[in-house]
Amino acid sequence: MIRLPLLDPDAPEHFPNPARARAEPNGLLAFGGDLSPARLLAAYSSGIFPWFGEGEPILWWSPDPRCVFHTQSLHPNRSLRRQLAGKHWRVTMDQAFEPVVRGCAAPRDDHGSTWIVPDMIDACVRLHQLGHAHSVEVWESERLVGGIYGVAVGKLFCGESMFSIESGGSKAALMALGHLLRELDCPLLDTQVANPHTLQLGAVEIPRAEYLQKIAGLIAVPGRIGSWSDLAAPSLTQLCAGS
Repeated sequence: MIRLPLLDPDAPEHFPNPARARAEPNGLLAFGGDLSPARLLAAYSSGIFPWFGEGEPILWWSPDPRCVFHTQSLHPNRSLRRQLAGKHWRVTMDQAFEPVVRGCAAPRDDHGSTWIVPDMIDACVRLHQLGHAHSVEVWESERLVGGIYGVAVGKLFCGESMFSIESGGSKAALMALGHLLRELDCPLLDTQVANPHTLQLGAVEIPRAEYLQKIAGLIAVPGRIGSWSDLAAPSLTQLCAGS
């Protein structure tokens, strides 16, 4: 039996020390609480994120190691540049936040399961409406072919999920996000846990203690709060040129 701290429903800013997270399953820290904006922002600021399935209690995690992109090195590799060459896609920001989240929530396995349950969708939309959550969209004409979304806290961006309808759509969105974060002087893009896909694109794993030390400085610096829809979106030509 796993014994976990139960979060106080009346103290949304309080979380256990991430160093108390379990080694197995890696990073499981606490359960309960809610998905209010105050609690979610406190969680991301503390290196903690929610991850749970339909019918489960809210579970909170802080794995060790942590997987991140350094935005200065987030550029398309040669293979991706070839894949994107000739695509007539355009990139926007915060133009279709909820469709991107729902695209990410679409089941991707034979069991039809997803961790982005309806309560998480509603919580992310609330954060977006408050100016803390953002999306990058990739379009082919008026058709959404890929996207990525996440939460900004100070100068830290916590990536949540990405999706593709056309091959390369999520990668284009990721590279566009990296370009935008460099413009906003945000050096770190958190991807929570490693997988072969993100590692192939340049993500690296760092110890949780190092991650927490880095984000402490980043969340202390005021970031942009509000819509990103007025920011200049990079073109595929810019992304493939590495600019």
